[in-house]
Amino acid sequence: MEISKSLVVKALTQVTDPNTGQDIITMSMVRDLEITGNQVNFTLELPTLNNKYKSELNFACMAAVQAVFPEAMVNVHMMGRTDQAQQPTSSLPHIKNIVAVASGKGGVGKSTVSVNLALGLQQLGAKVGLIDADLYGPSIPTMLGLQGQRPKVQDFYGQQKIIPLEAYGISVISIGFIVEPEQAVVLRGPRLSGIIKQFFNDCVWPPLDYLIVDLPPGTGDIQLSLVQTVPVTGAVMVTTPQEISVIDAVKAMNMFLLPSVNVPILGVIENMAWFTPAELPENKYYIFGSGGGKKLAKTSESVLLGQIPIFQSVRESGDEGRPAVLDKNNPASEAFMEVARNTARQLAVRNEMMAPTQIVKVTS
Repeated sequence: MEISKSLVVKALTQVTDPNTGQDIITMSMVRDLEITGNQVNFTLELPTLNNKYKSELNFACMAAVQAVFPEAMVNVHMMGRTDQAQQPTSSLPHIKNIVAVASGKGGVGKSTVSVNLALGLQQLGAKVGLIDADLYGPSIPTMLGLQGQRPKVQDFYGQQKIIPLEAYGISVISIGFIVEPEQAVVLRGPRLSGIIKQFFNDCVWPPLDYLIVDLPPGTGDIQLSLVQTVPVTGAVMVTTPQEISVIDAVKAMNMFLLPSVNVPILGVIENMAWFTPAELPENKYYIFGSGGGKKLAKTSESVLLGQIPIFQSVRESGDEGRPAVLDKNNPASEAFMEVARNTARQLAVRNEMMAPTQIVKVTS
């Protein structure tokens, strides 16, 4: 039986990269595949030749090819990346953009915005993931109708990896999938940091265009752990129009703009911009004042990504586990879609005009 290159490539998709949980073909780790008679030769490119999984990967590649072509003599050449330009700047090179959604204070609807932003980007055709990093108040399982569900754990060469859950086409992880709904989460800084790192490095994330990270309010251990774990492409600030919300949001924004952190602000989302009752769709009542979103955008030298009015249907859809952006009859759907379009546009501009964000180095 003649050995087919396409079937060899297909066979190698069964071999998993232990660092990302993705197959080695998706991760572009296979180079210079050549077939001569029953000889199958290729190079397996690793982040470093000190990779502790070299032997396991070698035997896994041989077994995968020989499962299809038993007569094949498989020769795997291991090569570490030596070109600095090709070195991955992240432990998740298959995720194009990591976007933090942040606020200065609680109660501004940040989690509602995060969920609808993620699903809005998915509605635009992107591959999207969502991390609920608000470890003290994980509300995303409820908003996505995933209460009571538990993620699976899978073994990769002796290393345990978490498989994120899926809702409406996006991959999701939350501490709410691990603890009981009524259980209080009492954690100190080191444990908080460990969980955030697990959400990124010990979860099997598929290739994504955007990974949205819903942060807790303020500037605490979780925010610092985030920027020390992965390169955050940019941050989206959520505020209500009122002055007290803007003042707190400025403080949270300035953390990202610290020279040692240097995460760009993509823009501002003004939530609860005005109240419009369903029976009076043309009326606007500025319960929390007006202008706060524009003020914060000007302060951050970014843009106003959109204004989300107060609709009773947004609260109802979140409680029911079907976010408003998915319901085209929901009056808030188009507002969230505008935010998604503007966020995607700002990310494209940011990536065109600026160098990739670097992981914050811990210095003593």
